[in-house]
Amino acid sequence: MSDEGSGARLDTWLGEAARTLGVSPLTVDERAAILALARDVAHNVARPGAPLTAFLLGLAIGRGADPQHSREVLTRLATRAEGTIEAG
Repeated sequence: MSDEGSGARLDTWLGEAARTLGVSPLTVDERAAILALARDVAHNVARPGAPLTAFLLGLAIGRGADPQHSREVLTRLATRAEGTIEAG
């Protein structure tokens, strides 16, 4: 599928998912920030950490945390994590 087709498909999916969950659709800026965070986690921590971190971000925001501050804190954590987080 072309990037253009997958972009439209993603837009449709995100709109439907937001409506189904009863939440506002993501803005372009929110999408970009979440994707940037996921990229940083995937590259600096581990690929499976990207969706799990996005889930944790959603939990924190759902519990009242500031979205922008939370993304910034997690991005800083991920970008300094490269090579510093040991497997537990």
